[in-house]
Amino acid sequence: MPPVITSRHNPRVKQAAALRSRKARDARRQTLVHGPRETLRAIQAGAEVVEAYVCQELLRGADAAQAQAALQSSSADVMTTTPEVFERLAYGDRLDGVVSVVATPRRPLPGLGLPPRPVVAVVEGVEKPGNLGAVLRTADAAAVDAVVLADPVIDLFGPNVIRASVGAVFKPNTAVATTGETLAWLEGIGVPVYATRPDAAECYTAADFSAGAAIVLGAESTGLSDAWRVAPTRPIRLPMHGVADSLNLSATAAVLFYEALRQRPSPGGAVG
Repeated sequence: MPPVITSRHNPRVKQAAALRSRKARDARRQTLVHGPRETLRAIQAGAEVVEAYVCQELLRGADAAQAQAALQSSSADVMTTTPEVFERLAYGDRLDGVVSVVATPRRPLPGLGLPPRPVVAVVEGVEKPGNLGAVLRTADAAAVDAVVLADPVIDLFGPNVIRASVGAVFKPNTAVATTGETLAWLEGIGVPVYATRPDAAECYTAADFSAGAAIVLGAESTGLSDAWRVAPTRPIRLPMHGVADSLNLSATAAVLFYEALRQRPSPGGAVG
């Protein structure tokens, strides 16, 4: 067993902690994954864990045991630390014993594998990591086949996105592209495209997701770009009966994703 890292100034610890910066993440094509559950899901999704920092005194529960076993079976360089050193690496209050350095995979549109009649989510210009993470988590829960980030403002593999998605971001059914590339790709896969707009005349309940569809959502601050107005899309809206004119992005996504799931055969074969 390697010696325990006891210095907060250890060069490897400093290098790992630097990945809090997007500049460092982009330059090294690596990111920090905080937490045993997120680390386990990254491994299960096939992500490459380069190294991991484990604090035995902080490990708790089944997730921690499974993550530690998965790390030991992987090619990752696993190091142990004191609680004081681990605190330097941890995100906020995430003192749960595991922080990993993971290589960020490239996610081009052509690499997406789709089943027949897929439901695809497109999120354009997303600005908030928490919202993106929640959208990815909900897409995973509602059996959305792929999520495409069109012209994103934020880093798909930023630690806040990873945390909010509870590791779902590492599933290989996500891609990043420009809006133009996304529009061309959607035309190629041949599914109806529904664009969410607060001024749309058609309610989302009139949309037919049963044979596959693309559900397009825009950033909360700006909505969808004009590119989606000239494209062959059907605008849809969620009814708003209060003083607010729109829902949070992740709330809107949840309503639409589960409506699509309701209309389609479930993984078990029954219609919900």
